[in-house]
Amino acid sequence: MTVQQIYDIIQEVAPFETQAEFDNSGLLIGDPNQDVTDVLFALDVTDAVLDEAESTGVQLIVTHHPLMFTPRSRITEEDTEGRLIRRLIRLNISLISAHTNLDQAPDGINDTLAALCGLRRETVTGDGYFRTGLLPEPMNAAQYAEFLSENLHTVVRVMGPKDVLILSVGLCSGSGSSEYSRAIEEGCSAFVTGEMKHDKALLLADHGIVTFECGHAATETPGICALAEALQNALNQVEYGVRVYQSAVPAYAFSMYD
Repeated sequence: MTVQQIYDIIQEVAPFETQAEFDNSGLLIGDPNQDVTDVLFALDVTDAVLDEAESTGVQLIVTHHPLMFTPRSRITEEDTEGRLIRRLIRLNISLISAHTNLDQAPDGINDTLAALCGLRRETVTGDGYFRTGLLPEPMNAAQYAEFLSENLHTVVRVMGPKDVLILSVGLCSGSGSSEYSRAIEEGCSAFVTGEMKHDKALLLADHGIVTFECGHAATETPGICALAEALQNALNQVEYGVRVYQSAVPAYAFSMYD
């Protein structure tokens, strides 16, 4: 198995050409012909993730958030990103990032979040980065905050009217404030996101919509797990043995061989 073959599998799940114009998804570092036996999945490239990659001997890291999101004119040890890039190269580890293409993909970041938010699958609709759907039964704000906290393993901040019975939920993972107007248009009673701007929360509250801010990582990390599972399933279909384990960093990894 090569980096290119894994890239091609991710391409089928979340086509890279669907990424936003401002994005930098794709094969960012490495050789497409490099042989791969072990892959590490993570939300971001950090020193902790690279420590784990080095200790486990992986040849490829797949992240949600890309490096070089902003164009660079030099790569040195003088800043964090430059240091991480140089370390990846020294370790001979390739990097693929699936960012806004995975946000939008079927069963990607936001569809995974919709399931964890308790929305009935048959009611989930939406396009781009926004999803909306119905809960099996109404909850008040306190009940739904507790539900989200348990499902996403996070601290939930509730903004807006607390006496609303919540049935229709809109959501957008990560920095999802920009999708607030879709929740209004769809007549949602709640909006779930990772990070919420105060002025947008006030606008939603004015329309009787409760905002649940759940944290950027908490709303996106489950989608990286889903991508790892999709790759695992694809490899199982071609008779590769796959091990999946969760790291403490957090990152998600598997080996194609026992």
